Amino acid sequence: MPGFGLTLGLTVFWLSLVVLIPLSTIFVKTAVLGFDQFLEAAFNPRVMAAYRLSFGAAAAAAGVNAMFGLLIAWVLVRYDFFGKRLISAMVDLPFALPTAVAGIALTALYANTGWVGALIEPLGVKVAYRPLGVIVALIFIGLPFIVRSVEPVLADLGRDVEEAASALGANRWQTFSRVILPAITPALLTGFALAFARGVGEYGSVIFIAGNMPFESEIAPLMIVSELEQYDYPAATAIAAVMLVVSFGLLLVINLVQIWTRKRIEA
Repeated sequence: MPGFGLTLGLTVFWLSLVVLIPLSTIFVKTAVLGFDQFLEAAFNPRVMAAYRLSFGAAAAAAGVNAMFGLLIAWVLVRYDFFGKRLISAMVDLPFALPTAVAGIALTALYANTGWVGALIEPLGVKVAYRPLGVIVALIFIGLPFIVRSVEPVLADLGRDVEEAASALGANRWQTFSRVILPAITPALLTGFALAFARGVGEYGSVIFIAGNMPFESEIAPLMIVSELEQYDYPAATAIAAVMLVVSFGLLLVINLVQIWTRKRIEA
């Protein structure tokens, strides 16, 4: 590898070309709006409802995945069983599957005529074309982030830590809550942040199952697409700028909590 100066220069150049310059155009386009126009485009009631659904559903889906993703990672690391490699490969399916295909499949499954929807709708649980459908879609696409973030940390932790805690008199819950959970918390927060960030901007897998009803099941990325279809680029970039700033702020908070947790564990 070349020296630090050259590698740093190439790193900054590539990040600028791929990330910083494209993102900066959002704020350049938004700057043509006056303050009142920006508020009207980015914070009107319909857009605010879309923000609440996008960020709320992404947080809910990431929270669900944090619990069940940890469970799946635990099973894959701690146990050997027939079909383990197949299950591990299935975890990565949302990475490989086109998001539109996932959305169509989930809609067909959870619609009132689908295999699952036909069973649960008589019980009063409606998934397709409801906000709950958005959460289900985001759970599907966000699960691998949690599993793959936690899995290597659990593998490095080893069984000897559990055996030592058991030898000192800790029961299984105490071993998990006081020994294992603190060690994997930074990785779990990383997976949560990745799943949340992916969920906020997800479009393909959500658009089919959401129903896209204004003020009810309309997501913020759809609002951006709607503005672009009307050739209102400043309004579209205004919504995108708000999503970018809020997402960055939330990810910054999560990363600070992760750093604080890691320092507390090391201390």
